[in-house]
Amino acid sequence: MIKGDFISNLGRIYGFYTGGFIAFVLLLAVLEQMGVPNRIIGYLFVFLTIAVYAVIGILARTAQVSEYYVAGRRVPALYNGMATASDWMSGASFVGMAGSLYILGYDGLAFVLGWTGGYVLVAVLLAPYLRKFGAFTVPDFLAVRFGGNPARVVGIIVLFCCSFTYVTAQIYATGIIASRFLGLQFEVAVFVGLIGILLCSMLGGMRAVTWTQVAQYIILIIAYLIPVVWLSAKITGVPIPQIMYGGILEKITAIEKTIGITKAHIQPFTDYNMLNYFALILCLMLGTASLPHILMRYFTTPSVRDARISVGWSLLFIFLLYFTAPSYAAFAKYEVLTNVVGQQISSLPGWVKAWGQVGLVTVTDLNKDGILQWAELKINTDVIVLATPEIAGLPYVVAGLVAAGGLAAALSTADGLLLAIANALSHDVYYKMVDPQADAKRRLIVARILLIIVAIFAAWLASTKPSDILSMVAWAFSLAASGLFPALVLGVWWKRATTPGAVLGMIAGFGVCLYYLIGTRYYGMPEWFGVKNISAGLFGIPVAFVVTWVVSLLTPAPSKEMMDFVDRIRVPRGGPVMQQD
Repeated sequence: MIKGDFISNLGRIYGFYTGGFIAFVLLLAVLEQMGVPNRIIGYLFVFLTIAVYAVIGILARTAQVSEYYVAGRRVPALYNGMATASDWMSGASFVGMAGSLYILGYDGLAFVLGWTGGYVLVAVLLAPYLRKFGAFTVPDFLAVRFGGNPARVVGIIVLFCCSFTYVTAQIYATGIIASRFLGLQFEVAVFVGLIGILLCSMLGGMRAVTWTQVAQYIILIIAYLIPVVWLSAKITGVPIPQIMYGGILEKITAIEKTIGITKAHIQPFTDYNMLNYFALILCLMLGTASLPHILMRYFTTPSVRDARISVGWSLLFIFLLYFTAPSYAAFAKYEVLTNVVGQQISSLPGWVKAWGQVGLVTVTDLNKDGILQWAELKINTDVIVLATPEIAGLPYVVAGLVAAGGLAAALSTADGLLLAIANALSHDVYYKMVDPQADAKRRLIVARILLIIVAIFAAWLASTKPSDILSMVAWAFSLAASGLFPALVLGVWWKRATTPGAVLGMIAGFGVCLYYLIGTRYYGMPEWFGVKNISAGLFGIPVAFVVTWVVSLLTPAPSKEMMDFVDRIRVPRGGPVMQQD
């Protein structure tokens, strides 16, 4: 029997939850052995896990503004770190990263380095100080630090654009999973995934999303580790893939030489030249430190000290997945090279046809000999993790488990992103600018309505398949880094930064990044210095810094009160400088 309140029993509650989930997986494994069809196994995984998230969302529903926006600032650092890791490890990390490493090899490490390195910047430059400020949203900080609505409005525009791009990628990931494992058309599947997102985030806001994301992290990390640990034990005899995949890479290299593959992905700068490689790392790092839905997570901790500790826990929990991703790619590629390439096209494994029906695996008999060659098999980067259990011939329950993990990753990030957008629109636009007298009930109603509208629009856009997951995510990071990072960092660390400087810097940096991204993606504009548009922030970030610096020096310095305010934000001890109502 559990005594005490929810917070004091978190260990027991999530311990029971983890044990229950493992028992659920074992039960489905037994049902598979008893002959229950794979389709039923897939439905049970997808629907029952979504049902768990929905129940948490309903139980954690709230009508208190502070609970809706920042979970009441009572989330212990350990669990906030876990929730942040879940919020962070989106469909791009779970579904797309290993696939990127599978296709790009060494060059795919730019995503790993950029995303993990960004958390160092979060810990050192921003998270503790935004928590000390006491904000509900990032535009709140910009408005107070830079004197009113102009900075708030520009911040909202940047927040909306980068978060909407990011959430579209997450809903796209849910569509891939639901279409494959539920047998639905992709255009329908994205809206099925959307239901799970809304059931959690709409009712309980940040409070519900926080506790749901802890549950989702447990599922996604179990789902990510089990297949590759199983593969490592099967192929090498040692169930530690993180240290065994080096030998597998040597075998892959030998096989590639045998079948005539000359592109050595174990060598650096094969697909990305040095400029694009390091440009991508920079944009992902600064974007990580600028994404509103990540920074919002540190507003939920009880103190500034807890915000710092939360970042440390976040890095640990993220490390578990990122450290495993390269081994995932290596073992998956080894399985494809040894068990699929060289086989009769007419007798390929069932997973090839199944994923081909979703449009993510393509087989073409270029040689007209009926034998599958490496160049004749095209696997989308978004498939590798989801298909690896089937590629390796593992029980279907493992494939269903991975689908549940991918769904957890995509849903958790989508929840955070939709909240960031809806909260900015309801709190920063409606409450702060349109109706400052609005009571708590009206503000929450507005937030929920806006959340639904944005979610439906994002699902519609995702149904059009605008690009692959990693590309959409990289665009979001460049937009966030160009529009928000200079203003946030200079707002904390340079007291001389002025309102005109920050506002014009955000506009200039974001504008340059958006111009380059849209021009090169949709209008055939030549690339500047050969930089790919996933690193469009390489041009926007320096422009934002320079414009902010120059304009700030040409305009009157902030008041002494504001400079003192910035000094107080930098002091790690004590409570928030501002208390939100």
